[in-house]
Amino acid sequence: MVFMRSYLLALLITLFMLLGCETTKTPTADINNVPAPVIFNHFEPANKTAIETNTQTDKHNKPTIKLQPEPQAASSDATIVKQSADLWQYIATNLEFKIYLNKALNKRIQWYIKQPTYLKTVNKRAAPYLYHIVRKIEQQDLPMEIALLPFVESDFRPRVSSSQQAVGVWQLVGATAYHFGINSDQWYDGRRDVLAATDAALAYLKYLHKRFDGNWLHALAAYNSGEGRVKRAIADNKNNGKSTDYWSLKLPKETSEYVPKLLALSYLVQNPQLGLQRPKLANKALTTEFNVGQQFDFSVIASLSGIGRKQLHTLNPGYLKNQSSPNGPHTLLLPLEQQSLLRSQFFKSNFSGEYIVQKDDTLYSISRRFDLSVKKLKMMNNKTSNLIGIGEALIVGQPRTMPDSLTIDYKISPYLEQTEVAIPTVAIEYQVKPGDTIWGISQLYDVPHKDLAQWNQLSASSILKPGSKLVLHLPQATKPISQLHNQGMLSGLEKTLKQPH
Repeated sequence: MVFMRSYLLALLITLFMLLGCETTKTPTADINNVPAPVIFNHFEPANKTAIETNTQTDKHNKPTIKLQPEPQAASSDATIVKQSADLWQYIATNLEFKIYLNKALNKRIQWYIKQPTYLKTVNKRAAPYLYHIVRKIEQQDLPMEIALLPFVESDFRPRVSSSQQAVGVWQLVGATAYHFGINSDQWYDGRRDVLAATDAALAYLKYLHKRFDGNWLHALAAYNSGEGRVKRAIADNKNNGKSTDYWSLKLPKETSEYVPKLLALSYLVQNPQLGLQRPKLANKALTTEFNVGQQFDFSVIASLSGIGRKQLHTLNPGYLKNQSSPNGPHTLLLPLEQQSLLRSQFFKSNFSGEYIVQKDDTLYSISRRFDLSVKKLKMMNNKTSNLIGIGEALIVGQPRTMPDSLTIDYKISPYLEQTEVAIPTVAIEYQVKPGDTIWGISQLYDVPHKDLAQWNQLSASSILKPGSKLVLHLPQATKPISQLHNQGMLSGLEKTLKQPH
């Protein structure tokens, strides 16, 4: 009897312990208790050993973000989301770096959360280009995180220039841009052309990824501070017996914050419930690239298309003047879908010829002759089948040679007045400030970039020395000198009024 009682008591204790194990929940891990961020490289398997180690957390600075659970295997619902009609949802679903948080990331996450509308604001600038950037990234089999890089680099401002003379949304310096195929002259700066600069930036990132043996964090750090700087930091750590992962490298402050900024933005795009509002944007092209085929004037294209000249310049910030360069490029980004453009009267009237179908012609043979795809040829002619008839007139995308060309023969600068009447001018002095460029000063005073350079015996790409003085010849009729002075636009003494020239 005693034996039975002891047996039952032991059985009850065992059952109680088992129930306790089943109902006890494992607490969510706080990043104070995590020794390191865990960030897997692109295309690495989920069970691969983490590449980051030995990150300490300040116990007096309690982070507020907690670790997320291990991502679950993709479900059928996730597959549906990958085809989302919303581009930002599509980006979020296709982000690939697996991120576990640490102090550096948490700091940047808090910075973003304090500006909850940041992404919505910047998205307005990115909207005409973002779909094209995502497609280019996918075509080159690069991680989707790179689509967020222009937000980190420049807040997606095509015209921004840094103190190191890095330009555009991808912040390319002249030498790098040139090496990766960007053209620049007095008419055009490809670093400010968002899609041209995207091609160069992606090529540069692919190069860096290969140079750093497939380590994306090293490649991204090198994109910011230079390949040599990161290689030296890796070599120093190797010589001192230290880890060479990104988090262990001694890098400039800007670079040490650069990668966490991208990773934090990626994390918040995937987790909008944390406070950074995620924009909505149609997952389709809102603009289309159109090759005009010859030198053009923005005023002429605006007149032919009905699209405002200001809007054309806004969409195409790579062009520095009202005309494209004689040597090209002659490509414009237009606020139309490709299908709408090809069916528009603007295109049919000015940029497409007709071809009369001959015996033995097929859509395929005609498309080959005019360097078109069959799909595009059918789209241009509103065809749903491959049937064509002898004598049928088909629209083909061969640019016409316009009788009067697409340029205007200005007698004087179009930035002043399109007239043959001489305009009296006044010469003023401008004292160069840190960060000034010839282009920026020309925009401030609404004078031609080329003219400003010629007046001061400079080239269009000259670097200005702070404190030096430039001469500007302003039309006297535009604003009285006193008004310019009151607006703070004159930094030097006004000179005597010159004779018209």
